[in-house]
Amino acid sequence: MNLKFRHRIALFNTIAVAATTAIVFIIISVVLHKTSYTHLDDDILLEKEEVFSNLDWHRDSIIINKMPEWEEAEHNKIEVNPTFLQIVDANGKVVFHSANLLDDQFLFDPTIKHETFFNGEISQQKIRLGQFPIENESGRIIGQLTIAISRQESYSMLNSLLWVLLISFPLVLVVHFIVSSLTASRAIQPVHRLIKTASHISDSNIETRLVLPKRKDELFDLTKTINELLARIEKSMHQQKQFTSDASHEIRTPLTAIRGTLEVLIRKQREPEIYVEKVVDIIQQVDRLNSLLDQLLQLARIESGVAVTKKESVYLYAIADSFISKWREMAVANKIKIHISIEKEALINADKFFIELIIDNLVSNAIKYGSANGNVYLVWDSALKTLCVRDDGVGISACDLPFIFNRFYRADESRSSIIKGNGLGLSIVKKLCDLQSINLLVDSTPHQGTTFTLQFSRQFS
Repeated sequence: MNLKFRHRIALFNTIAVAATTAIVFIIISVVLHKTSYTHLDDDILLEKEEVFSNLDWHRDSIIINKMPEWEEAEHNKIEVNPTFLQIVDANGKVVFHSANLLDDQFLFDPTIKHETFFNGEISQQKIRLGQFPIENESGRIIGQLTIAISRQESYSMLNSLLWVLLISFPLVLVVHFIVSSLTASRAIQPVHRLIKTASHISDSNIETRLVLPKRKDELFDLTKTINELLARIEKSMHQQKQFTSDASHEIRTPLTAIRGTLEVLIRKQREPEIYVEKVVDIIQQVDRLNSLLDQLLQLARIESGVAVTKKESVYLYAIADSFISKWREMAVANKIKIHISIEKEALINADKFFIELIIDNLVSNAIKYGSANGNVYLVWDSALKTLCVRDDGVGISACDLPFIFNRFYRADESRSSIIKGNGLGLSIVKKLCDLQSINLLVDSTPHQGTTFTLQFSRQFS
C-alpha cells in the first residue's frame, strides 16, 4: 500500500470507525426491527384473545359466536390499519374470513402446533400475520386462526432507516477520512521537523543533536532514541578513526625500522656478522607485523559475528600445562617465577580454543609487565569458580584502568621500547570473555601488581 504516513493513519482510523459504526448501525436496525414487530405481534395477540373468546367448538366443528361484533369497521376496511381474520377447519376449508379480505385467502401451514408470526402481503399492502391452532376439549387441533394487521408503517420506517444508514455510512467515512488525514498531517509536523534536521547530519557534523520536544510523549522518546543512536555512531566513528590512526602507527613503526636497517646495509660493504645481525632485526620486525596482523584478524573475526563458541568441558590444568614451556621461556629474561595452583580435576564449560587465547594473553602480559625477580601466579578457586592471573609488576594507574581494554591502548609505563606490544591483547581477551559470558575483572595498584580475574558462570561449571 503506497500511501503517505498521514494517509495510512487516516485509513486505519477510518477502518476502525467503519467497523464501529457498522456495528452500531446493525444494532440500531435489529433493535428497531425487533421493537416494531414485537409491537405488531402484541396487537395480533390481543386480537387473538378477542377472537378466541367468540369461538366455540363441538368435536371437530368450529362454532362462531357473536358474529355482529366481527363486522366492525376494522374488519371491513382495507385502506387504513385494517385487521384481517381467517378461520379454516382441519380440512383446510375456510369457515370464516373478514369482509376486508374480499376474495383473498391467507396461506397457512396446517401442521403448525404453536402460534407463529410471519410477514406477508395482501392487495400490495405489507402485513404481519399470526397463525394460531384451534384446539377442542380433548386438545386436538380442529382448525387454524390467521390474524393479520398492516405493517406498512413499520416497513416504511425501517426501509427509510435502511436507506438513511446506507447513504450516511459512506458519507461519514469519507468525511472522517478527510478530517483524520488533516489531523494526522498536523500531528506529524514535528516528525517532519525531525526528518529535516536529521537529513542535514553527516559525518562532518555528527555531534549535532535533535532538539527534544517539551512534552515527554512518544515523539520525545523517538527523538531521545535518535540522539542516543547519533551518540553511538559518533563514538564508533571516533573509535574507527582512532583505530585507523593507531593501526597505521603500529604498522609504520616496524616498516620504518626495516627500511632504516636496509638503507644502512646498502650504504657500504659490511662484515658478514653485521648482515646477520641486521637480518635478525628485520625478521623480528616482520614477526612483529605478522603478530599484529594475526591479532587484527582475530578482532575482525570476533567483531563480525563469524566467531561461534563451541562450549565443551575443558580441564584448566591441561591448558596451563600446554603453555608452561612457552611462559617459562618468556620469564627467563626477567627471572620471573611462574606459580600454577590449579587442581588437575578443575573443569569449566567453555570454548577450548578461545579460553586458551584468553589465558595465554593474560599470563604473557603478566610476564611482560612483571618486575625482575618477581612472580606470576595462576590460581583457581573451585568454590568461587574463578581463575586469577596475578603479577607483582608495574601495575596500572587508576586513570588508565578504564581504557585498558580499548584497542591499541597502552599505559604510559608500557610505552617504552623495552616492553614490546601493540595494545590488542587485552581487547581480544575482553571480547572473547563477553562472547562466552565470562565476567572479566581487573584490580591493579601502581608498582605493586595487577590481578585479572575470570569469573565463570556456575551453571557451566
